[in-house]
Parts: sequence; C-alpha cells; structure tokens
Amino acid sequence: MIKRIKKLKKIRIHREGTDSLIWGFIVIAAIALLLWRSFETKIPFYAFTVIFGTIYCIVINFFQCPIRYFPSEDTDKIVVAPADGKIVVIEEVEENKYFHEKRLMISVFMSLFNVHANWFPVDGKVKLVHHQNGNYHKAWLPKASEENEHSDIIITTPDGVDVLCRQIAGAMARRIVTYAKEGEDCYIDEHLGFIKFGSRVDVYLPIGTEVCVKMGQKTTGDHTVIAKLK
Repeated sequence: MIKRIKKLKKIRIHREGTDSLIWGFIVIAAIALLLWRSFETKIPFYAFTVIFGTIYCIVINFFQCPIRYFPSEDTDKIVVAPADGKIVVIEEVEENKYFHEKRLMISVFMSLFNVHANWFPVDGKVKLVHHQNGNYHKAWLPKASEENEHSDIIITTPDGVDVLCRQIAGAMARRIVTYAKEGEDCYIDEHLGFIKFGSRVDVYLPIGTEVCVKMGQKTTGDHTVIAKLK
C-alpha cells in the first residue's frame, strides 16, 4: 500500500470562490448602502439585506474547503466518496470509452447546498486526465454522464486496478477545475478538483466490487466509504 501523506493546506474557503465572494460582497454592500440612503422607509434595505444575505451565506457554504482526513490509515482497497452529496446511481454499465467492458458505476449528485470540492476516491497514480466539452443537461439525468461537459481521471491503485473518476458539469455549472496531473501520485485526502454550481461525480469500478452505500444515501467527501475493491 502506498504510504499516505497529508498535503492539504489549512484553508477554509476554496480558492476557486475567492473572487466571486469578494465581488459579491462588494456589490451587495453597495446596493444595500444605496437603498439605505435613497428611501425614507428602511423596508427595501431590510428586505434586500435579508434575501441577498441569505443567498450570500449559501454561496459561502458552497465554496467551503473542508479540512478532512480519512479516519483510518488503512486505505487498501477502500473507495471513498469523491464529493459531498447523495447517491443517485448504482448500476452496471458498458464503459466503452476506456475499458471496453462492463463497469460498476456509482454516482454522487451535488446540489447548490453542498460543498463542491472533489477528492480522489482511491490512493494510486494518475494514469490519464482528459477534458471533454459538451452539453449542460441536468446532472442527475443518465445522459449527463456521456453528453455533458466532463473531465475524466483514471487512477491506477497500488494493486494495479484502474478506477475512472468523472467530474460532470450540471445544468448550471460552466466550469470544471481538475487538479490531477498525469503521472503524479495521488491520495485519499487530496483534492482532485472543483465544480462550480450544481454537478455530479461518477466513479467506475470493476465488476465484483463490494458496494457499501445505497440509493439516496447522503455522502461526505473523503469520509464515506462507497465501495471496497476485490
């Protein structure tokens, strides 16, 4: 088993959201100040502040960058959830792009209320990274896996098992960020990437892999064990 290392920086807000949060705060503060000064009654100011303050808090939650470590040092054959969200697909599918065989696909859907950082699902070495432009269907639809914009990351585990992790853009998402680099070692606890505003992550595993979750179950990225390899 590869010796696991802790390389995450201690940050709370993901760097992908820094600019959005700064500019969002400036715009909201400017409009709130204008409303305060422009009307004798303060109702428009209070209504705006409550509504957009709530929206801003949701966006802050969205861009959180949790500092997490898998609770056990033994990650041999363990597959963890690559994202916060809920399980929307557990099924055997024909994977004809890379493996040309049946694979077990487990999908995690992320809503606007979930943290959108993505983690590596297994320890190993990054074998392939490929970005594919595409459509923006709703992320929970089956066709989203193939037709939506997505990034594919294939990881080879220490036992030589290839695992495909696919970041998929949703109906609102317009930017997938992938940090994985071909040829680099990767570890559970490290961020694989980030997807902005509603999306999904698929994990393709060999047939015979033990499934450890059920449909509709909520997942915590880097903590929930979704499967165990043979």
